[in-house]
Amino acid sequence: MSIQENLKVIQSRIPEHVTLVAVSKTKPAEDLQEAYDAGIRDFGENKIQEMCDKYEVLPKDIRWHMIGHVQTNKVKYMAPFVYLIHGVDSLKLLKEINKQAEKNNRVIDVLLQQFIADEETKFGLDEEEIRQIMTEEIQSLPNIRVVGLMGMATFTDNENQVRNEFKTLKSNFDLLKKNHSDVSILSMGMSGDYEMAIEEGSTMVRIGSSIFGNRNYPI
Repeated sequence: MSIQENLKVIQSRIPEHVTLVAVSKTKPAEDLQEAYDAGIRDFGENKIQEMCDKYEVLPKDIRWHMIGHVQTNKVKYMAPFVYLIHGVDSLKLLKEINKQAEKNNRVIDVLLQQFIADEETKFGLDEEEIRQIMTEEIQSLPNIRVVGLMGMATFTDNENQVRNEFKTLKSNFDLLKKNHSDVSILSMGMSGDYEMAIEEGSTMVRIGSSIFGNRNYPI
């Protein structure tokens, strides 16, 4: 099926209140343009250089989402245009985003990444670290706005485990939302588990291979 046909199928399964981020990492600009022509405006990349290159050649009303692990020394390259940074997993990174946003006269929206998976390879903050950032640190960072949480479930066939990890993230999200008016986005769910994530309260899903096919990694 074509990218446009894949999108039709996925969009038929996603309620209106859930934002679809098309994860376009490793894909050529032509593929993104095809998705754009089908109405997609939110695109997710996991490498800053690749996102910057695509930003240069694609329509300027695209909302660019940085969904990968972010190195602090590269924040400056995306600070002029990035729409939402999903994977903020340390106070150090938060401070760097604030610094680069200030240089660009912007307030940059971010999601704090909560560690919910039973995997050492995943990044993220625990609930206590998130609470501390939101109560003690955020006031001194005027050029960032924490608008929600992001999490990645364990890569496993055990649906109960994945569902429970989503529930953990949702309950912390609800707690934050009660106390912080800017918090409105819960980014969880990818190609393999987005329908379950939506059932558990996700408001934003990150879908790549189900739209664009398998990743184009160099051999």
